[in-house]
Order: sequence, then C-alpha cells, then structure tokens
Amino acid sequence: MRIIIAIDSFKGSLSSLEAGNAAAVGIRRVFPEADTIVCPVADGGEGTVDALVSGLGGKFVDIPVHDPLGRKITARYGVLPDNTAVIEMAAASGLTLLSENLRDPMKTSTFGTGEMILHAIRHGCRSFIIGIGGSATNDGGIGCLQALGFGILDKNRKPVSSGAQGLSEIAEINCKSAVPELKVCRFHVACDVTNPLCGENGCSAVFAPQKGADSAMIRKMDGYLLRFAELAKTVVPDASPDTPGTGAAGGLGFALMYFLGAELQSGVNLIIRETHLEDAVRTADIVVTGEGCIDSQTAMGKAPAGIAKIAGKFQKPVIAFSGAVRQDAGVCNSHGIGAFFPIVRSPCSLSQAMNKDNARNNLADTAEQVFRTIKMFRGR
Repeated sequence: MRIIIAIDSFKGSLSSLEAGNAAAVGIRRVFPEADTIVCPVADGGEGTVDALVSGLGGKFVDIPVHDPLGRKITARYGVLPDNTAVIEMAAASGLTLLSENLRDPMKTSTFGTGEMILHAIRHGCRSFIIGIGGSATNDGGIGCLQALGFGILDKNRKPVSSGAQGLSEIAEINCKSAVPELKVCRFHVACDVTNPLCGENGCSAVFAPQKGADSAMIRKMDGYLLRFAELAKTVVPDASPDTPGTGAAGGLGFALMYFLGAELQSGVNLIIRETHLEDAVRTADIVVTGEGCIDSQTAMGKAPAGIAKIAGKFQKPVIAFSGAVRQDAGVCNSHGIGAFFPIVRSPCSLSQAMNKDNARNNLADTAEQVFRTIKMFRGR
C-alpha cells in the first residue's frame, strides 16, 4: 500500500513535516509494510518556507530586518536548490510580531519584507516565491519598495514616513535608484485574496480593522491608497487599484504586481506545483491531508481542499486529520475529502491540545485507529 501524507501545519503546534511524520507513525503501527511518503505542504501562509525547504531540500537563511514598527528582529527565509528564494512576508511584517496595543496601520511598514528580498537578491537569487498572508500593514507596499531603492518622496523630495502615514505624504514616485537586478527577477506570489486595493471590498475596509484601524482611519487610508494608485500610473501606466489581489497584505499585492512584475497565484496551487505533489498523488492508494482546524473555509482554497482536488483527478480516496472540527466542516465532504477526524481524544485546555508532544501523540493515535478501521474492511 502506498500512502501519500500531505498535511498542512497545525499553526502554533506542529509544522507540516511534523504533522506528516506523526500520522505516518500511526499508520505504520497498522501497516508496517506500507510505503508512507510525507510531503510537506502549505497554502502560502505560515509554514510555506518550512514546507518548501524541507520538501525540496533547501536551506534556511536568518537575517536582521526591521519589524512593522522599525525595530530590529531576526527573520528567516528559505533558498531552494535551484536558488529560488522563499519568503513569508509575515516573518518581517506580520501581525503576530506586534502585541495588540501596538497595532497601528498608520505606522506599520512592509520595509522588512523588502529587506528580505534585497538580501536574497544580493546573494544571487533571481526567482522568488513570496507568501503574503498575515500582514500587520496597510501601506500599499511602499515600505517594501523603499527597501528596494524606489523613491517614494514627499513634496520636499524626501522619503515619506513609514506606514499608511507615508501614503498621505507622497508627491513623487521614481525608479531611478531601484535595485537594477529587479529587472531580471521573477516573482511568484502566493495569494488567495482577491480583494481590490480600494473601496468597500478593499484592504482598508476589509482587513485593516484587525490590524488596529478604526472607522475614521479606514476612510483616510482608503483615500490615501487611491491617490497612491493614481501616482503609480506615472511610473506604471497600467497600474489599477481594481485588479483582484491588489488589496492583499494591505496593498503589498499592488506594489509587487505593478512595480516588480509579480504574478499572483493561488497559494496552495503554487506550492503543489513547486513540490510536484501531483506526481506523488498519482501513484497513491490513499491520500492523507489535514490542517489545524477544518471548517467551511477549508473548502475555499486551503491546502487540504487543493490536495483533495488533485486526488480527485486520479480517483484517490482522501482522509483528513485536524486539531479541531467546526460545525460547518461537512461541506468539505463535497469538496473531495472523503472523511475527516479531529485528533483531540479527551477534554483538555487549548494550550494542552496545542502542546507539541500532545498533538504529535494524538495525531499518531488517531491515525492508527482510522487505519485499523481500514484494515478491518480490507480484510473482508
């Protein structure tokens, strides 16, 4: 029996590789002779770097960068064997880097994300995979552009301030000092957000509240971003704030698309392609997937649904494991996941459930029992 295990990370608990290995332990208790192959996966958010580096034999790079408020931190990105850099913008510009009382999109910047890109360029990378989920920012990506040498200038031809405040000060955009290597770089952006830059479905209205914005701030930032988009046309004539995905990561999608020529793609589809997961699934007898919490959102393009879609092409049965299952999770059964199972086996606190050792043991034990059931029916 050949079993492909492609489980997304259980955020805050197990990485994709750890979750996959735990499931494999349980399965081998029942089918010791099975060919269990663990394929790390992600959907472009947290865990993307780990999944691609571990899955493809790359390496990690730790560098000093500035966090969303300009404080020095260490961020990690990955470099694959073909010298493709894999970057999670959240590592430098993410919401989880800030305590709730410090979240203020008028001040938070994507500068650190640009620093990671710049470091990779200076060390020879010309191909990039960038995950842009989990941002703390709403600066339209101007911080990232500034780190890469673009002139984002005020009326006195001085660099504008950080964050959305800087958007309000822009009088000129120029590319004179932009890193020249950008012209030969290719950027693939893992992004499942289709929101435009501005308007009622734009990044300010939809995502900024969770980043610390109030209603007055939202109205101001939306206007600032619209004006930024108009100024961007002086450099990139086809720049449009209405393009789907430009509102991703507080407008970083707009900056990457129009100033760096990036292609925005479904996160899970991008990762599946890069890891050649389809080739593995094609030869499987059973596909095992999962994530930290299975609910109706799982069916809306998250990693397990993407894996189930691939499995469906080859009529392979799919089983999913998760730390928690919400009441609306049943919709996943109509999206290719044949059955799903929560792994928590007795009443416990959230911290106990997310403890790495507990989660690993619970996942292995649950996988064992599910595959014991499979063995019973295979024997008939």
